[in-house]
Amino acid sequence: MILVTGATGNVGSELVRALAGMGQPVRALTRGDGRAGFPPGVEAVSGDLNDPASLRPALRGAAGVFLMPGYADMPGVLAEARQAGVARVVQLSGSSAGIDDPDNAITRYMTETEEAVRASGLPWTILRPAAFMSNTLGWAPQLRAGDVVRAPFATVRQAVTDPADIAAVAALALTGDGHEGRVYPVSGPEPLTPADRVAILAQVLGRPLRFEAQPDDEARAEMSASMPAKYVDAFFRFYADGTLDESMVWPTVHDLTGRPPRTFAQWAAAHADEFAPTR
Repeated sequence: MILVTGATGNVGSELVRALAGMGQPVRALTRGDGRAGFPPGVEAVSGDLNDPASLRPALRGAAGVFLMPGYADMPGVLAEARQAGVARVVQLSGSSAGIDDPDNAITRYMTETEEAVRASGLPWTILRPAAFMSNTLGWAPQLRAGDVVRAPFATVRQAVTDPADIAAVAALALTGDGHEGRVYPVSGPEPLTPADRVAILAQVLGRPLRFEAQPDDEARAEMSASMPAKYVDAFFRFYADGTLDESMVWPTVHDLTGRPPRTFAQWAAAHADEFAPTR
């Protein structure tokens, strides 16, 4: 049995589908009681990663765990996993864990998460993906309303990654040998600016889309309305100050899965309906 935390999220939902498709017994952790559209045979369980003791029923009998980062007591979560007899952990992290910037709130929680899993005594694999292609869904309200996308950090190039590729790497690490103690950077096949992604969306959707660079002050105000200030500051350190470079293309997906990572055009085609104009 493999326990997938964050099972309704971008990566977790893809991992649940991938493992179920491999015939693996899967237990999907949610914070509610519903099945959330999981494939047949997937066992939905409730639990709260901020409350390690609440995970005991979910961890019972689990041979492997896919673990989300940044919760209040990561050592406590991992101690519960060890006590339950978990044989391997795949820890989702982020590319910023590889930079030395402890004053950045996102970097700090990624780094502390990695430190906790390394110290846990459990066999571990760490995944450090670049920015998700699915972050583009944040543009969906603009694209349902019109053909203009206003977005910040216009000059930043990212080798954006399909969450399904991250899940494919996680599935291999959870079910196969040779991944213990490895840190895998995961990326898409090409670095793209926001304008590049808008141009690809325009081709996929068959619409005359246009990109407009959002000024930093406007972007900061908009982001501050939906997230804590420390995370807004973190993103500005990454992308306005340039402390994080996510333009590197890594061979991880190809090397481990035997196929190239999915392109942004492939991801956009799969999610085209989510950008459809409001009628």
